[in-house]
Amino acid sequence: MEEQFVNKPGKTGISRLIDATGYSWAGLIATWRNEAAFRQEVSLAIFLIPAALWLGESGIERALLIGVTLLVMIVELLNSAVEAVVDRVSAEKHPLSKIAKDTGSAAVSISLLLWLTTWGCILLPRWIP
Repeated sequence: MEEQFVNKPGKTGISRLIDATGYSWAGLIATWRNEAAFRQEVSLAIFLIPAALWLGESGIERALLIGVTLLVMIVELLNSAVEAVVDRVSAEKHPLSKIAKDTGSAAVSISLLLWLTTWGCILLPRWIP
């Protein structure tokens, strides 16, 4: 038998949007409190986003510099969610738990590499003749 999604009665419109905003805010606060890496990334973004606005010479450059900065935080949030679920399921060490956590960590590393590459490709040609 094929499982289908069924429209469940629930909140719609503005009340749904208000609830979703509250859930998002709670997720940001929980990650801020529990993940040092997220706090570091947010702290850097506080300086990097204004720097991107100043250093970017076009709207595209500004969007790329800001976008990859935000992407690092997005990937960190997803990694934190994976870690929370794995830790919730079981405290015992399991090879699949390790794979899940290591894969999330790898995603963060790749997003940081993308951040470094993007900022480098845009800014280095201006400083290196």
